Amino acid sequence: MTYDIFKSTAPAMPQPTKGTEICKILLSQASRDMREPLVPMAIPALAAHLSGVEFKYSDNKYYELCGQMGHLIGPSGVGKAQLTHLIEAIMRPFRDHDETEYRKLVDWQRQVKTRGANKEKPERPDVAFWFPPADLTNPAFIQNAMALEKQGGRTQYLNLPEVEMADRMCGGHRQVSQTVRNIFDCQRAGALRATADGVTGNPLLRVNLTFSSTPEAARAFYRRDLTNGFFGRIPFVYKARGERRGKIPRQGSFDEDFLARLDEYILRLANCKGRFVVKPLNKIADQLAEEMASLADLADDDVLFELSHRSIFSAWKKGATLWILNDQAWTRSIGDFVVWFCYYDLWSKVRVFGDMLKSGDVASDKTGKIGPRNMLNGLGSPFTEQQLEALRLSLGKSAEGTRHQLSVWKDRGFITYSDETGLYTKTEEYLNRTR
Repeated sequence: MTYDIFKSTAPAMPQPTKGTEICKILLSQASRDMREPLVPMAIPALAAHLSGVEFKYSDNKYYELCGQMGHLIGPSGVGKAQLTHLIEAIMRPFRDHDETEYRKLVDWQRQVKTRGANKEKPERPDVAFWFPPADLTNPAFIQNAMALEKQGGRTQYLNLPEVEMADRMCGGHRQVSQTVRNIFDCQRAGALRATADGVTGNPLLRVNLTFSSTPEAARAFYRRDLTNGFFGRIPFVYKARGERRGKIPRQGSFDEDFLARLDEYILRLANCKGRFVVKPLNKIADQLAEEMASLADLADDDVLFELSHRSIFSAWKKGATLWILNDQAWTRSIGDFVVWFCYYDLWSKVRVFGDMLKSGDVASDKTGKIGPRNMLNGLGSPFTEQQLEALRLSLGKSAEGTRHQLSVWKDRGFITYSDETGLYTKTEEYLNRTR
């Protein structure tokens, strides 16, 4: 495994090098303590500039790069607002477009109000917002998706400073799960219904979406959705509170030089069209699939394995976006970031929601205390079958699964068994992986 998601510290971000220069630009204006969380959270905003692009995944199907999401989780005052500052810089072209659309809407509303009751009202203009406000309602969200589809299938991007704002956008908390599923899978909204004005539409949801919240708010928001597929579709970025320091973090100013360099990359996204197959990217996805199976075997945790499927897919989409940003060229650095994106997502899920994934407990003060664990790391070397059984019982797992787990560990080359001593020993291969 490339990273250990069971540690208390976050997986260290690779150094941006050849092919990932865009990451250097994104980080150049962030305070030092917020650099790692901002990279995976900024890519959904960048990817919203894409339209008419598909990539072939390892399953041999083509997918659009919309549906990219992210949830930044951190204590109050940790610096989450820096994400909004960066996003505003990335979305300047969308803001300019939306300002023109807004003026059309205001002019139409003025005409409607000034027309007499017996005069024919002007038709509502075809307006579509690319970067809608965070407080939009569900009818406005669906109406905007319809307009965007009519205009060629642009992706709308939303940044919600508080995760609870998703309830308003989706029409209530019960509808959030289905809406997020449809966004992730690029499916239709399921909003076709009869009204007094006729029949509403059922648009394809091309949306990129980011949230921010404290750990307590996140745990309360997802507590009933941890195993229904909705939770796994959202990549998480957890920023723990650091040491107490008597210094105010320094941020950049997003000056003209920064914006000019950023615009060069945005232009690459806007100009990209067509279908692509990036074999090295799919090779990384296949590598991650094998590593995620190994992680789940070390913890004997099916939930962790199921969550990893969509973590890989989300990281793959980010990798495809980086490939475009690098002028459609692959480098090893892009692959390193794809791997990191996947592990950072799973590490964040384990740190913030681990105890809830295990027991369904929704208490808000247990962040990172209990959850999936690498059981082999909890054993000495050598160890006995009875020691593993005792460890499994202490973690709430059955004694009956002990021998199967030992068999899996042997098959994966994690341990060897001695008939003479009856002891199991960790292999050098495993120890080298976890150092």
